[in-house]
Amino acid sequence: MKKLLPFLLLIPLLLLACQKTDVVRDGGGQMNADEKNLKIATFAGGCFWCTEADFEKAAGVVRVISGYTGGKKENPTYEEVSAGNTGHAEAIQVYYDPAKVTYEELLDVFWRHIDPTDGDGQFVDRGGQYRSAIFYQDEEQRRIAEKSKETLEKSGKFNKPIATEILRLSKFYPAEEYHQDYYKKNPLRYQYYRFGSGRDQFLDRVWGKEAKPEKSLGGNQYSKPDEDTLRKRLTHQQYTVTQEEGTEPPFQNEYWNNKWEGIYVDIVSGEPLFSSREKYDSGTGWPSFTKPLDPGNIVEREDRRLFMTRTEVRSKHGDSHLGHVFPDGPPPTGLRYCLNSASLRFIPKEEMEKEGYGAYLKIFEGKK
Repeated sequence: MKKLLPFLLLIPLLLLACQKTDVVRDGGGQMNADEKNLKIATFAGGCFWCTEADFEKAAGVVRVISGYTGGKKENPTYEEVSAGNTGHAEAIQVYYDPAKVTYEELLDVFWRHIDPTDGDGQFVDRGGQYRSAIFYQDEEQRRIAEKSKETLEKSGKFNKPIATEILRLSKFYPAEEYHQDYYKKNPLRYQYYRFGSGRDQFLDRVWGKEAKPEKSLGGNQYSKPDEDTLRKRLTHQQYTVTQEEGTEPPFQNEYWNNKWEGIYVDIVSGEPLFSSREKYDSGTGWPSFTKPLDPGNIVEREDRRLFMTRTEVRSKHGDSHLGHVFPDGPPPTGLRYCLNSASLRFIPKEEMEKEGYGAYLKIFEGKK
């Protein structure tokens, strides 16, 4: 019972994370004119929130669409698929640049982010709708996938048979818009779910540092991606705040009341910016900090908009608008870095090593 207690405490959060709303689909599975040279890989690895997030960190990947495939019913809804009544699996379509990453390399990413020995689901999600599978589009993908699976079986990495299926791709149905980029739209709910699912704990045991994501949001570490990538990867609010110097509403943003331990990085570049150790409740309704985690990643500029003079805070490498700094904070600095949640991505302390920020774990040693 003691071992189950931490997970039982997370159940209310997991239920909250899994609440869905009625939405209209946007047909996100279609290529646009700028993506004609891209190729598509289709994988099922349990919860598509997680597989989408994992593959969007892979080098050479342009975008990832969450959806459903492998069933018989046309235009299935999330409610139908999650009930296990349609035969579909939660899956993703990965749009990738073959000049930057091969199908073989994407398969390697896939194996390192699932439990390929589980034939009845993935981690906390049970049933065929959460099965793992590789859906091939042509004979070349089938041949490569079968060879990759055989290599994994012979590697001795697992002491149980590989249960992941290799199947011909039927029609892929994009999931409701609410599910697309869920990990960015609802980062705290996503993190609660992911931690409670047991996925990362399993991957850490099996792969360790080998499962580390291959890139930050912008491709090269701590760099700003091009305009097309920004518009595809950022939500409307994230784009408005970071690129157009917008401001989100107070008390209605993701991190203003976040009390978890971890660090905050730039949503655009991934560069580390602030730590929970310097976060405090300023009463303003925005996340506030007394000092940066890495001052070298912060740029301050004079801002004379709104008929006043303020000091704007931007990220150095991503050039994202973060917020402003004011001289009315608490000791020891007397500063208040008042930021927009939309400019940030929070990484819990437990995930920092896996996300590539292990060097900052030392700040959590000892008392606050």
